[in-house]
Amino acid sequence: MLNLLATFGDSSYTAYVVLRTIAIVAMFLAALTAIILVLLQQSNSEGIQGITGSSETFFGKNKGQSIESKLKKWSWICLGVLAFLAISFYIVIIVLE
Repeated sequence: MLNLLATFGDSSYTAYVVLRTIAIVAMFLAALTAIILVLLQQSNSEGIQGITGSSETFFGKNKGQSIESKLKKWSWICLGVLAFLAISFYIVIIVLE
């Protein structure tokens, strides 16, 4: 490993520890938010309606504006933020330690 922090001194190590802690807390919050959003969504199974094919509802016609679509969109955003934070955190850990 490169161990770049040893060459900069104590103040840079303190900043590194603070930023690392902030990144871990941000990843925890993004993961918790994604879990809650996924649990709030309804199941995709249609039950008996899936057999007959009669699932023509108001929410089926206006799916882009429904609460379910907004929950799905925000869960994907939270998971994307979590993935970005995890990958960048891993890269920084590998480079600096």
